[in-house]
Amino acid sequence: MFKLNLSRYAPIALAIALAGGAWTAHAQDNAPVRIVIGFSAGGALDNMSRALAEALKSELGQSVIVENKPGAGTQIALQTVKRSPPDGNTILISPAPPFVLFPLTYDRLQYDADKDLVPVAHLADTPLVASTASNSPYSSMQEYLAWVRKHPDSVGVGMVSLGGTLHFGLLQWSRHSGLNLMPIAYKGAPAMLTDQIGGVLPIGMDTVAASSELARAGKIKYLGVTGTERSALLPDVPTLGESGAPGFEQSSGWYAAFVPAGTPGAVTEKLEAALIRIVQDPAFSARIAQLGLVPTGKPGAELAALIQAQRQTWQPVVQASGFKALQ
Repeated sequence: MFKLNLSRYAPIALAIALAGGAWTAHAQDNAPVRIVIGFSAGGALDNMSRALAEALKSELGQSVIVENKPGAGTQIALQTVKRSPPDGNTILISPAPPFVLFPLTYDRLQYDADKDLVPVAHLADTPLVASTASNSPYSSMQEYLAWVRKHPDSVGVGMVSLGGTLHFGLLQWSRHSGLNLMPIAYKGAPAMLTDQIGGVLPIGMDTVAASSELARAGKIKYLGVTGTERSALLPDVPTLGESGAPGFEQSSGWYAAFVPAGTPGAVTEKLEAALIRIVQDPAFSARIAQLGLVPTGKPGAELAALIQAQRQTWQPVVQASGFKALQ
């Protein structure tokens, strides 16, 4: 009779567990992977997340669904993922503010941006752009400033929310220009763009995705994009700094993936690799570029470093502004 010495096979068993067993949570009950976002259906983030779900289904060999959890400035979505089992079956796709700015602008959050969620992968940059009606008398930020100096009652700059990078970039630009430029918050991009086209709002700032169709139709024109370099989506549009509006160098947005704290490292690494492969695939990249996004596909370590660097950049600006988000 043969006697099996189990201790001889322990290292082999451990290797198998690390290589493939880390994903066993996904196999249990064939549970679907959930991609959770803090916005309603429609829009660039929702469309990108649904494209990502299709691709992940092929990568992981299981069902992947998108859950929309809008409300409280995306905090409902973050809490949903925070409270989910740390098994790799729940993924948060989030913009930058909940991790970069909310810890600076809220006195109290229902999550810890550095401890409750683990950065997995940086997925895409979201260029932000200043626009105006096509028949406006200015075609650059310098010309806009000259116009504002002649029309001091028209200092409003539209944006879809306060407390974001556009808001604080505007404060920096306002201080640099010596003008008291005022952010005007809209409930959404459509209302803001309608006021621009109608001549009610001199200038507005939002994502490229929100206004690209109107720009192609010739109803609005772009004055500049955020960031330190021109966007690959709009190579002929100068940066806001080039156009005469310094202060928006760090104002571009991004979308990234996170999982609950406690998710096994092997699971996180497998998700990271899958997401990077997907985002760097030419067909997927072209698909989300049509949404006004710039695909990136960077690992979680780079994402974590970016969050800390951007928070340090904005901290003195936020403190100087005295701005506090409503609880």
